[in-house]
Amino acid sequence: MEVILQTTDITQIPFVKMLLSSEGIEAYVFDQNISVLEGSINIFPIRIMVLVKDSEVANRVLKENGILIP
Repeated sequence: MEVILQTTDITQIPFVKMLLSSEGIEAYVFDQNISVLEGSINIFPIRIMVLVKDSEVANRVLKENGILIP
């Protein structure tokens, strides 16, 4: 698996998952529960991961939608 995004912005998570899903890419969210434990002050980044074989397409999709900095 490969990390394609680390963010403390919880609003990006469902948007990124929807973008990737529309391309047939399964996105896996890691560290989301730590946000609840920390009191939702968003200091721990949440990671979105995809399979290595999907990472190139996933990065392209995120860049095209202004999610990743080139």
